[in-house]
Amino acid sequence: MSNAKQQANDPLLQWVTFRLGNETYGIDVMFVQEVRRYTEIAPVPGAGHDVLGIVNLRGSVVTVVDARVRLSHEDAPITDETRIVIVEYSGEVIGLLVDQVSEVVYLRRSEIEGSPRISNDDAARYISGVCNKDDRLYILLSIEKLLGKSDASAEMDLF
Repeated sequence: MSNAKQQANDPLLQWVTFRLGNETYGIDVMFVQEVRRYTEIAPVPGAGHDVLGIVNLRGSVVTVVDARVRLSHEDAPITDETRIVIVEYSGEVIGLLVDQVSEVVYLRRSEIEGSPRISNDDAARYISGVCNKDDRLYILLSIEKLLGKSDASAEMDLF
């Protein structure tokens, strides 16, 4: 098989990576609109436990979700490295509060292993795959599962 055919069958995917504690997560770059510095978040009464509130993004109201809560991490203080990753999914714009945005990594589909089935942890259902590259473990998230509607957990629905 020629190298061009091999690469066509093994596409190069781009992932925006971010840190929560000691773990590095990735979101498909196609869903990421921008990365913003932390800004004051206005609370919304009655919002789900993982919804921090809303922010104004150039005249639009954006819901901000705490990625730590959604992915079952302990609380951490807001620092100078804290960021809000603005993603668009299913016509909605959502912010994800993360500890730190790392970099954009390029991974071949063949480098990504399926989602591990080692835990009953709720957070495990959001993982689409993992990749161990350059001595780093990337936990790749499915934005569809992370932000999509779920019959099993109505309180986690954002829309």
